[in-house]
Amino acid sequence: MKSIEIIGFKRANLDRKSLDVLREEGNVPCVVYGPGIKEQIHFHSPAILFRDLIYTPEVHMVDLNIEGTKVKAILREAQFHPVSEVLLHADFLAFSDEKAIKMEIPVKPFGSSPGIIKGGKLEIKTRTLLVKGMAKDLPDEIPVDISTLELGKSVKVSDLNVENFELLNSPNVTIATVGIPRALRGKKGEEEEAEV
Repeated sequence: MKSIEIIGFKRANLDRKSLDVLREEGNVPCVVYGPGIKEQIHFHSPAILFRDLIYTPEVHMVDLNIEGTKVKAILREAQFHPVSEVLLHADFLAFSDEKAIKMEIPVKPFGSSPGIIKGGKLEIKTRTLLVKGMAKDLPDEIPVDISTLELGKSVKVSDLNVENFELLNSPNVTIATVGIPRALRGKKGEEEEAEV
């Protein structure tokens, strides 16, 4: 899995006024916690460093460099302004290479579906799946084969075969479906009646 480096600077003041000043200067207040960290580290980073981490469908590991202290982490939560959608705060979860971690990984459909060739439309019902595994084994994306999907058929979590990590979503969760357009629904009904 790809990683991104984010450089941070420790925060001495945690009060509201200091947070507002940091944000006005184009910084994002952050915190990192988790295995190997005795106390939460409060820090701030330039907002521009988050562009390739947050505003993308891809997932990344994060190499935090907080004034020389290096921490491997994943982005646990990001808070945005409700109107302007500016990033207000980021929480990072540290991890170690010896312990399994959980994270959301995007799905990536591939293949040529017979249902789509007949005029159906691919509907992605679940864009990410929750997985658990060692950091080194986690993929950038989870491939989902749609090459056998006919009109009205779906791929579920139970249909996936993965190695070296575990899928935590329910096996019954639908990932992708080939929807039947309204124009084809009537035609399909007529064909079935003709067969009778």
